[in-house]
Amino acid sequence: MPLDLGSGKTPYIHPGKECSYDSGALVLQPRQTVLTAAGSIGQASGDLLRHIGESEADERFQDVLMNLAKAVANAAAMMVLKAKNVAQVAEDTVLQNRVIAAATQCALSTSQLVACAKVVSPTISSPVCQEQLIEAGKLVDRSVEGCVKACISATDDNELLKQVNAAAIVVSQALNDLLQHVRHYASRGEPIGRYDQATDTIMTVTESIFSSMGDAGEMVRQARVLAQATSDLVNAMRSDAEAEIDVDNSKKLLAAAKLLADATARMVEAAKGAAANPENEDQQQRLREAAEGLRVATNAAAQNAIKKKLINRLENAAKQAAAAATQTIAASQNAAASNKNTAAHQQLVQSCKAVADYIPQLVQGVRGSQAQPEDLSAQLALIIASQNFLQPGSKMLTSAKSAVPTVTDQAAAMQLGQCAKNLATSLAELRSAAQQAHEACGPMEIDSALTAVQTLKNELQDAKMAAAEGQLKPLPGESLEKCAQDLGSTSKAVGSSMAQLLTCAAQGNEHYTGVAARETAQALKTLAQAARGVAASTADPQSAGAMLDSARDVMEGSAMLIYEAKQALVCPGDAESQQRLAQVAKAVSHSLNNCVNCLPGQKDVDMALKSIGEASKKLLVDSLPPSSKSFQEAQSELNQAAAGLNQSAGEVVHSSRGTSSQLAVASGKFSEDFDEFLDAGIEMAGQTQSKEDQIQVIGNLKNISMSSSKLLLAAKSLSVDPGAPNTKNLLAAAARAVTESINQLITLCTQQAPGQKECDNALRELETVKGMLDNPNEPVSDLSYFDCIESVMENSKVLGESMAGISHNCKTGDLPAFGDCVSVASKALCGLTEAAGQASYLVGVSDPNSQAGQQGLVDPIQFARANQAIQMACQNLVDPASSPSQVLSAATIVAKHTSALCNACRIASSKTGNPVAKRHFVQSAKEVANSTANLVKTIKALDGDFSEENRDKCRVATSPLIEAVENLAAFASNPEFVSIPAQISREGCAAQEPILYSARAMLDSSSLLLKTARSLVINPKDPPTWSILAGHSRTVSDSIKSLITSIRDKAPGQRECDYSIDNINRCIRGIEQASLAAVSQNLPLRDDISLEALQEQLTSVVQEIGHVIDPISYAARGEAAQLGHKVTQLASYFEPLVLASVGVASKLLDHQQQMTVLDQTKTLAESALQMLYAAKEGGGNPKAAHTHDAIAEAAQLMKEAVDDIMVTMNEAASEVGMVGGMVDSIAEAMGRLDEGTPPEPEGSFVDYQTTMVKYSKAIAVTAQEMMTKSVASPEELGGLASQVTTDYGHLAHQGRLAAATAEPEEIGFQIKTRVQELGHGCIFLVQKAGALQITPTDSFTKRELIECARAVTEKVSMVLSALQAGNKGTQACITAASAVSGIIADLDTTIMFASSGTLNAENEESFADHRENILKTAKALVEDTKMLVSGAASSQDKLAQAAQSSANTITQLTDVVKLGATSIGSDDPETQVVLINAVKDVAKALAELIGATKCASGKPADDPSMYQLKSAAKVMVTNVTSLLKTVKAVEDEATRGTRALEATIECIKQELTVFQSKQVPDRVSTPEEFIRMTKGITTATAKAVAAGNSARQEDVISQT
Repeated sequence: MPLDLGSGKTPYIHPGKECSYDSGALVLQPRQTVLTAAGSIGQASGDLLRHIGESEADERFQDVLMNLAKAVANAAAMMVLKAKNVAQVAEDTVLQNRVIAAATQCALSTSQLVACAKVVSPTISSPVCQEQLIEAGKLVDRSVEGCVKACISATDDNELLKQVNAAAIVVSQALNDLLQHVRHYASRGEPIGRYDQATDTIMTVTESIFSSMGDAGEMVRQARVLAQATSDLVNAMRSDAEAEIDVDNSKKLLAAAKLLADATARMVEAAKGAAANPENEDQQQRLREAAEGLRVATNAAAQNAIKKKLINRLENAAKQAAAAATQTIAASQNAAASNKNTAAHQQLVQSCKAVADYIPQLVQGVRGSQAQPEDLSAQLALIIASQNFLQPGSKMLTSAKSAVPTVTDQAAAMQLGQCAKNLATSLAELRSAAQQAHEACGPMEIDSALTAVQTLKNELQDAKMAAAEGQLKPLPGESLEKCAQDLGSTSKAVGSSMAQLLTCAAQGNEHYTGVAARETAQALKTLAQAARGVAASTADPQSAGAMLDSARDVMEGSAMLIYEAKQALVCPGDAESQQRLAQVAKAVSHSLNNCVNCLPGQKDVDMALKSIGEASKKLLVDSLPPSSKSFQEAQSELNQAAAGLNQSAGEVVHSSRGTSSQLAVASGKFSEDFDEFLDAGIEMAGQTQSKEDQIQVIGNLKNISMSSSKLLLAAKSLSVDPGAPNTKNLLAAAARAVTESINQLITLCTQQAPGQKECDNALRELETVKGMLDNPNEPVSDLSYFDCIESVMENSKVLGESMAGISHNCKTGDLPAFGDCVSVASKALCGLTEAAGQASYLVGVSDPNSQAGQQGLVDPIQFARANQAIQMACQNLVDPASSPSQVLSAATIVAKHTSALCNACRIASSKTGNPVAKRHFVQSAKEVANSTANLVKTIKALDGDFSEENRDKCRVATSPLIEAVENLAAFASNPEFVSIPAQISREGCAAQEPILYSARAMLDSSSLLLKTARSLVINPKDPPTWSILAGHSRTVSDSIKSLITSIRDKAPGQRECDYSIDNINRCIRGIEQASLAAVSQNLPLRDDISLEALQEQLTSVVQEIGHVIDPISYAARGEAAQLGHKVTQLASYFEPLVLASVGVASKLLDHQQQMTVLDQTKTLAESALQMLYAAKEGGGNPKAAHTHDAIAEAAQLMKEAVDDIMVTMNEAASEVGMVGGMVDSIAEAMGRLDEGTPPEPEGSFVDYQTTMVKYSKAIAVTAQEMMTKSVASPEELGGLASQVTTDYGHLAHQGRLAAATAEPEEIGFQIKTRVQELGHGCIFLVQKAGALQITPTDSFTKRELIECARAVTEKVSMVLSALQAGNKGTQACITAASAVSGIIADLDTTIMFASSGTLNAENEESFADHRENILKTAKALVEDTKMLVSGAASSQDKLAQAAQSSANTITQLTDVVKLGATSIGSDDPETQVVLINAVKDVAKALAELIGATKCASGKPADDPSMYQLKSAAKVMVTNVTSLLKTVKAVEDEATRGTRALEATIECIKQELTVFQSKQVPDRVSTPEEFIRMTKGITTATAKAVAAGNSARQEDVISQT
């Protein structure tokens, strides 16, 4: 890092001396020695960077920089000489010494500037280095200013002062040249061509033309600027074409120049038309369209220059983001030891690890792009690396911010906080730069992906050749198991990204097809690496070759798929291309499966599956051979084979979590045991007497064959990708299905004493479900914690009854009833085990030390579980053995799960920002719903008649549903949508143990009870066995009681809520003690830290508390597993909150300010306490609806308390120029714009557009005001900067919603981009405002602030332009409403003149000369009203025309009415006022109508806004009629008073309507203002009564 020589913060030791360390002793060294040494360090660091090839700034730039720095030094030396002359003639010694000191300071700051330039020039690309050099320059500027002031006060000699001023001007000029040189590098980087400035001007000016619609003069003025810029660009291109050696390039340049010249000519013609007819809207529209055409032509002509500029910007942004991320990781490691919140620290560590994996890719992307600036693939690699970096970078930023308040080491916390702020700014810049670069290079993404995949194919071919020669070796860190797992998990990612690619190509969305192609190529790269690793680690050359061949087939098919996707984009609706795509996709899927099947262990599973398939062919024969064994022998063999197969199934489940060799052994044994079991089953089938019984036995054997195959497939899936969601549950379910199908066969075939087979079946079931209690680290079912408690209670009740029944039936010898009780008990025990497993999982993840999961767009476990349930239900539907009740049950399951899937799709489509995914989710939901509806029809027919024909129809109808659900599940498994699962800590595992222990004890004792009951039912007269049964029964009861107690005691979040409540109560007592000390003026001062640092800490902790309010509210209402995490996080912030708050109060001198800070902190703590009590009562139970209102109310109170403190803190920070928090807020708002899950919009685009226009204009107004205040009163800039921050936060929030609701999607994307660009401008403006507050006299900073304010104003116009493009009609309504409000204000002024009797006639005209004109214009306005009402339901163009026409007509009407009123003369002011009031009422009604039209635009006919529109139209017509009556009555003395009264009554009616409407008023009135207003009404009422008594027209008119 360069030395901080430019900050001006070095402690002053001695004139000309600096401190240095020599063997631990403080030694004074001459200042020049230190500066020389610093210069040497700069030289050495530059040499080192050049030597290692990392030098970024070119030598020419560095030479110019050093020459400019020396020029400053020379000018300053001359200045010092001139000051010396002044000192020599100064008579006052004090003044003389002051001049000498100022001149010395000037010399010192100049030498420091030169040294700083030497140090930072090798690394000038770093913003930190640029900032240091600029600060050093400002220090020189201030010292020069100080020197000039000292000289002026020391002498009156004009000649000497003139020389000093001249020397100061030279220094300032040299300094300005130096800083401009640095800023040029900072803003543009290296020069990138001659077209840069012209293209920038064209882009900016065309935006100005778009935003100036309606102002023809401004549009024409901008068109002149545009014509000049395009002329310069055309000339530059022609001269380049003449100098070009390559003939083709020369022709391209000339063709582009001609295209641009033609577009310019069209634009000039349109500008002439607009200038000649400034009121003609068509001419303005033509000019706009011509400017758009010119913009497109410029983009085409200067594409390479623009692209180069954007890539250059991205390179710089990527470098800064990588540096900021590295510094944040280092700061996180430094803060680790003192972080009190373990969970927050763990989360930070995880996010740092994730970012650390992406930094090398980002750096590599920058280097590749810089090394090959013309290589498209290198540019795309940089864009991809940048986009991939954003998400983990944002997560690390969030984790770092949330960790800062709980770091006890002040220095470490401040460092981490500062690094987080730098990272936020860097990420915001990287996001914007990557987005723009992607727009420029995006269309090439598909080609790049295609090239990448073909390269991978060639690499795999090379690897195969190396393997054949025995030269293929594993890379460092590669092992067979690791590469096999990587390949398995990546194969799913490849499948998912291909599904997305197909969807995007089918929809014809080029942008997202490019993204999907890129993601596919990335996944294939990982797959190829894993395949190579597996081949290199495999001892068998044949297996290695097979793996590489299959992987190469995947690459070949994928390249074909990407190519076909590219072709499909050319004609999106072409059925033939879609069919080709689908065929290629199937081929790739087949190749992918082959690749996975080449993994070790997979072949053995495939062989086992093949063996089961071959063995099952024995069941397809028409008739079975008769049995050669006795029934008892066959039955005994079947029981033994069943036990063996059940045990083998358990071994398969166990081995799938182990190594591939273990799985191979287990699957081989399973296939052997299956073969034995099948033979025993066929032998048993041969024993049956009737054909029907034999068919039933064969059917059951087929079910066992199917469930055995599913078990092996599930085991295979788990071994390939152990981390995949729900695979363990699917495996456990498959094992249970095997056990159940075995039990069904045993029940059918064996003829044991009644009750025996039920006991055996139950024991097998209990053995199978016992696996649920082995390490439950993922959800077992969909049950919530409270559902688990209900399930345990219900099942325990059922179990108690069935256990009593078992005992009773043993005594009575009722064997069938005994068997039924055993079956019921078995099911209850399975239910208890499932509920216990799920409850233990929820308890484990809810422990604060466990890592909480993060919810994604969809829940893949829900989709996988629904997929499995629907498939099983469909299987039962088409099973010939299914009874009517089973068919209805299966239909219910299908309906339940398809409904849940459709609902999940609806929510996902509303949340995602990806338009392709949005459409796909909607389409998938339709497909699932339609295929379900078709299936339900066939089920109804089947229910009415269980014929073979109806069953076949049902079978046919299940296929589309299963396919639709499988496709949806595959699409939903995309990593972009998936949740991050929770990770259970050691403490979480310990919390699970009591539940698991009780559940295991319950199962063990239940198994023993069933075994005892089985022997007892045969021999009920055995007393010792009865006592054993009673003992087991007691153990079962005790274990269930223990289970219920354990689950209740471990209720998620309750313990954490109690702890947090105690913690916050303790903090409240601390605040109260501090408040008492402050009241008695005894609050101890914190000397160990500055006020600024304390304010920073307080702001940071309050922000983090604000971030956790909504998550707690959500968890308390329905997410019990998250409650403990969130309340613990909240409680951990209150101790640092109190420390910072009391510290800030101790530093404040004003007692009132002290009490405000402490009171607001206490309010926040008390509202948090209320929130915790409400959360504890809610407990995360969605059924506890009575607690939800209290939770919502507490959350609202907390938010208000947070807002109050933030306002206080921002005001305090802005007063002293601390803008870090504001910059952070703006960067955060920018980041949220790009989040993929905006809240579901409640309003329409029009609503958000209106609000955005308001906030955009407010930012522009504040920016203009900041320009004024920077000169007049810089101390007020802080408040204005705070206002900009607040307004931008609102604008970004509304922008996100507007982008989500905008049509077409391109407009939404444009809005988002423009708002982000405005955010960058606001950040720079706020930073400059802070800097100017610290140094109010700094002319450079003033200049910079003015430039930033202008840039913000420009960017506001770009935002407005994007909004205008989004909805031309509603934008026209907003413009018209603004114009009408101006007219109303003008009429108020005219009424004031008329009332005072000063509205005089200018000539001899009479009112009759204007009456016809008024009547004609009023009628035209009525026609406009009709057009406005109809325009709300028609196109945006018609609405825009109607709004513009009505604005023009009301302008004409007010003009003619004012002329008419003037013609009446000042002798009759009452009539003048009545007339102008009448037209004012019309204008107000029109404003209301335009507002109602804007709100109703695009809404259906039955929408409430349509009724408001009709009501506003009626009022409008009524007011125009009233105006016409007033006009007719002007010269009719008898009716003037009546008309005035009628107008007054109508006005009061309209005001009442406004009063009763739901619309919130723009401003708030105080009670005093209200009382003051009532006085005027009282006076007017009294005068009206008097006028009624006098019955004089003048009195009535004057009082209405």
